Amino acid sequence: MSQTTPAAAGLRRRAPGTGANRWVVLFVLCVSLLLVALDATVLHVAVPAVTEDLRPGATELLWIVDVYPLVCASLLILFGTLGDRVGRRRVLLLGYALFGAASALAAVAPSAGLLIVARALLGVGGAMIMPATLSILRQVFPDRRERALAIGVWSAVAAVGAAVGPLLGGFLLEHFWWGSVFLVNIPLMLVSLPVGRLLLPESKGERDGPWDVAGALMAAAGLFGLVFGVKRLGGGEPVSALTLVPLVAGALLMVTFVRRQRRRRCPLVDLRMFARPAFSTAVGCIVLAMLALVGLELIAAQYLQLVLGLSPLQTGLRLLPLTVAAMAAGLAGARMLRRFGPRRMVTTGFCMTALAVLTLTAMGGRDDPGLLLFGFVLLGFGLETTLFGAYESMLSEAPVRQAGGAAAIGETSYQLGAGMGIALLGSVMNAAYAPGLASVPGVPARASAAAGHSLGEAYDVAGRIGGPAGAALRRAAKDSFVHGLHITLLVSAGLLLLGAVMALRLPRTMQCDPGPVEVPAPREAERARVSA
Repeated sequence: MSQTTPAAAGLRRRAPGTGANRWVVLFVLCVSLLLVALDATVLHVAVPAVTEDLRPGATELLWIVDVYPLVCASLLILFGTLGDRVGRRRVLLLGYALFGAASALAAVAPSAGLLIVARALLGVGGAMIMPATLSILRQVFPDRRERALAIGVWSAVAAVGAAVGPLLGGFLLEHFWWGSVFLVNIPLMLVSLPVGRLLLPESKGERDGPWDVAGALMAAAGLFGLVFGVKRLGGGEPVSALTLVPLVAGALLMVTFVRRQRRRRCPLVDLRMFARPAFSTAVGCIVLAMLALVGLELIAAQYLQLVLGLSPLQTGLRLLPLTVAAMAAGLAGARMLRRFGPRRMVTTGFCMTALAVLTLTAMGGRDDPGLLLFGFVLLGFGLETTLFGAYESMLSEAPVRQAGGAAAIGETSYQLGAGMGIALLGSVMNAAYAPGLASVPGVPARASAAAGHSLGEAYDVAGRIGGPAGAALRRAAKDSFVHGLHITLLVSAGLLLLGAVMALRLPRTMQCDPGPVEVPAPREAERARVSA
């Protein structure tokens, strides 16, 4: 019987995907994700303070808010595939360093222009971190059952970060200046860099042929154009050359990118992954889930504050059950996936979310805390169930060597779906809201047209008009907003039911193939034999 030497045993304990260390790796990866998720939302409550201090113009303020997700979404494929080539840990650690440096620059930015540059650099760092966390997770958890649990924890942390961002930002603004919302990143990054270097395993994909630099830049430029155009449409900007040119150019670049990848012997992204029904269906489910729901989050915040008159803190607390339910679904996701399989899990998640959206159509001009609590809990649990099943199926279908590219595709789908959701549902909301203000008695046509832009603007116009006509305009605007919200919810429910039908193409059961056996590298194996 062969004896296991202590040196060889130590090698196995340190090998990626084996031993207790993989849970420590998961903890480090979750801290990385928490920072990125926090930074995506922590600035929202600081916008008024930034505006008062730096006095940015309207365009500069828009870029301060939007440049981070715009740059991050554009570079996900570039850095995801670069990690497959040069090492995922290396890209992640560089992302840590850049994220920390950009946070320090943003905190002390003396002008709007420098803050925009710092936020863009944060987007670059985020694009380096996000796909690397998922691809390393794919590497260190070769067993699908354990990987499902890890993805559940990972997604629960993402939900926590998105929810805690505004609350943390509000707390810091009460005690410090607006730059403090960026300084919280620095101590965490100072800890994450040495800990990540010490504990995270390095992994790469296959290195056949050169890295397609031109293709990576083409994908980045194409995604930038698409996301920029979609964000302008979703922000209510008029259809103009500044909207259409980036959209068309981005679409053409992405079509060219796809054709280039199909011709290359060693493509940047192996598009054959989309030939696998489970992979392509999972990506489509991610897009549809975000398409249906992200726009609703913005509309729901306006409903709570402008229709019900809640403060920003009260609004955050009302939305908190949604996040708690999403965390619960993430932590229970692995068990549900094993019991029900991807098809039933994602389909049920879509149906549950559609039911929640339909339940919320009972919202009216008066506060109903019980209805909102039930609807938001059902919404959070259903949405996270859907996204968990879709992400897990997508990542499990991708080859290990393409883990970075697959993670980048998933995150890009998330960002594109979110942008398109804001554009589509925002357009539906505006189309249903504006006609109700066309003929309010005593209100001039020009004032009615201005009030038709948004509910907040309608309240401003009503305040300037005053008297019975102003009160009538205010009532009409509130009623029209609630009507538009109902129409938007019905459209969202339709998209979710379409996603449930799409999810029927996912596998019925969770295939748990045994993970690959980790074999020490030849040089390490020789050291182990000699030391024995």
